[in-house]
Amino acid sequence: MNPYIQSLRLRTLPLSVSGIILGTGLAWREMGCQPSAVSIQIFVLAILTTLSLQILSNLSNELGDALKGTDTEQRGREAYGLQAGKITERQMEGMIWLLLGFCVVFGILLIYSAFGTLFCTQSLGFLLLGAFAIVGAIKYTLGKHSYGYIGLGDLGVFLFFGLLSTVGGYYLQIQNLTAEIFWCGAAIGLPCVGVLNLNNIRDMPNDRAHGKHTFASLLGERGGRVYQTLLLVGCLAIFCVYGHWWVLCIIPVWGWHLRYVWSHTEKLDKQMPVLMFSTLIVAILALF
Repeated sequence: MNPYIQSLRLRTLPLSVSGIILGTGLAWREMGCQPSAVSIQIFVLAILTTLSLQILSNLSNELGDALKGTDTEQRGREAYGLQAGKITERQMEGMIWLLLGFCVVFGILLIYSAFGTLFCTQSLGFLLLGAFAIVGAIKYTLGKHSYGYIGLGDLGVFLFFGLLSTVGGYYLQIQNLTAEIFWCGAAIGLPCVGVLNLNNIRDMPNDRAHGKHTFASLLGERGGRVYQTLLLVGCLAIFCVYGHWWVLCIIPVWGWHLRYVWSHTEKLDKQMPVLMFSTLIVAILALF
């Protein structure tokens, strides 16, 4: 595979759009499920913005871990372009700047499409949130004060790919907020955190050896597995409280996933796409 494409980590992209699909879908349902109830233009720009943020995060994560020497020894995962020596640090920095530009352009177009101006209170608020999201994507592992190294990565994923993505996708469409949309954003954020937690359980020995203090490493392997179980159960419980019973269709998949996680200490990487794609499915099921 082309090392540049490999470093984009395309398999993570379905996870990043789950919140946008959920928020937009719930806005569409709130408006009576009419064909013109939501703006396709806003939806597409929101997808492009969140995809750019996800790829920016992936590239920054790879560069940050490489500069800190964290990914010199991996367990159960393949080396990406930078670690494999197929991409230089300067080339990776160029890719990061390119994706940063995409985030800014798509984000500005999104806000302008939603509000018709960049200078109203709502637009300025979303511009601030967008800047916050860009900084969060870059600073997960990159830089001296990267929050992913002090156990705050889970919180970042929950906020950006759960609450902000879902609530933002909803508000940009109908410019209204409800308690339900915040809870649904929290619900879809939990399996998103589960993907990061699974990654951190897999990398726990290597992370500890290089001073990367993830939440999973603080909990330990057994604690990390309990945490993984609670994240997925919590997601389904919240959705069911608000009557989104169709999400229970995912129980066989998540049950198999948890059984695998509890019974294996290696090859956890195989479960990454399972949880990513099933989270997207849960977002879609929650619309019914």
